[in-house]
Amino acid sequence: MMRGQKIGQLSRDNSGSIAVEFALLGPLFIGLLLGVLQIGIGMQNYNAVRNVTAEVARATMIEYTTGNKLTHAQIRANAVSIASSAPYLLDSDNLNVAVWKPGDQRVDGATEMMVRVRYQVPILVNVGGWDGSPIELEHIRPIFVIDNTPAPTPGPTI
Repeated sequence: MMRGQKIGQLSRDNSGSIAVEFALLGPLFIGLLLGVLQIGIGMQNYNAVRNVTAEVARATMIEYTTGNKLTHAQIRANAVSIASSAPYLLDSDNLNVAVWKPGDQRVDGATEMMVRVRYQVPILVNVGGWDGSPIELEHIRPIFVIDNTPAPTPGPTI
């Protein structure tokens, strides 16, 4: 009879249920939290890569309008500098910038250059099923700069 009473008491005892529930659900919630954090970091990095290409294009156009013709190496160095400084703070070891002049120029009176920024997103935790290959972001943007053509002469004043 004593043995039946103890089993009955144990079946009604809820003192360890919270620890058991956390042991079952805790890893799932922690995994979801890390996944959301990883996606957030990826989205922030993607926005940074897009904004870096826009800023490089703007800076290059401004330099050309003031008469400073930049080489592709100078544009690339400017892009790396912009990407690795605030507010973007991208890791320069994971950054790859290329600048080139396409063979087919689309706008008469302007020179077209292309800037490509590639960035490998840092991985927080390598979790199950994923092969661990880095996530690479890429954005390509054209830069149009006006060729140095003589300014039109003003017409007669009336």
